[in-house]
Amino acid sequence: MDAVEILTPTHLHREHVLAAVAAGKHVSCQKPIANSIVDAREMEAAAGAAGVILRISECFRHYPPLERAKQLIGEGAIGRPTHIRLRTVVGQTHSAFQSGLEADGYVWRMTADSPGGHLFDDMIHKYAVALWLFDQDIVSVQAVVRRRDHFMEPCAAIFQYEDPGLLGTMEVSYAPSMWLRSSFFGADEFFEIQGDEGYLWVTRCTGEMLDLPPVVLYQGHKDGQTTTSFSDIPSGWDQGFDRSASHFVDALIDGVPAEMSAAEAAKALQLCFAVYEAGNTGAAVDPRTVDRVVTPDGWPR
Repeated sequence: MDAVEILTPTHLHREHVLAAVAAGKHVSCQKPIANSIVDAREMEAAAGAAGVILRISECFRHYPPLERAKQLIGEGAIGRPTHIRLRTVVGQTHSAFQSGLEADGYVWRMTADSPGGHLFDDMIHKYAVALWLFDQDIVSVQAVVRRRDHFMEPCAAIFQYEDPGLLGTMEVSYAPSMWLRSSFFGADEFFEIQGDEGYLWVTRCTGEMLDLPPVVLYQGHKDGQTTTSFSDIPSGWDQGFDRSASHFVDALIDGVPAEMSAAEAAKALQLCFAVYEAGNTGAAVDPRTVDRVVTPDGWPR
């Protein structure tokens, strides 16, 4: 056995990762990396000392439409990025996937075994994307966080990146009476990236809510404007999981680091806690300074 994948509840990640690393195994661990920054750092250090790969499986970073968006940003397709909007909506769907979920699988997510609800368990994906798309840190967070049905946490947040010319907004809404198309969860995401020369949209991820190409690029130059639709990109949500698994195996074979690194996963966790802290206090928070567990006010019931 060369490697293991940790698929257990988040509060058990530290124990299981450290055991696997001590046995000399490479490790792929589900998100979030851990319940605390301290645990995340300990896991990272143990893997480094043992000379094994520890990566956190982040399917959104291997989702083809988001990969294409990152490529287009890097190629300068929209010029200098100035703003990103991350939009998540959670509603209802008729999918066999969601109907087959077992309620027992969610109990630990709603107790003190988790430091928070939806903004911790699901939005960790979006925090990881917000950092990865531009390869720079977020240095300030302001947020308003609410609570509905205990687990759901509607939120509006503002991010300031290292580049003072780049801002981000994150919106999370809960629509329990709204039904949408999805083969998986009753949820969907939208990513809008504004540049000083164009606009880029990723129109779906978890679901299939809109009848739009998965990626749309608008370029507005003085001598002409163009809109390019990328309709041929595989856009099923499961693509991110398949590609993430393949990436991990390829990294082991080639002897190279695998994404997402434990250090990057710890930054995503810091961003999560910064959103909670900003929501609790009403003050701006620098995620890079967060080194403790932060829970939203009133969590858990």
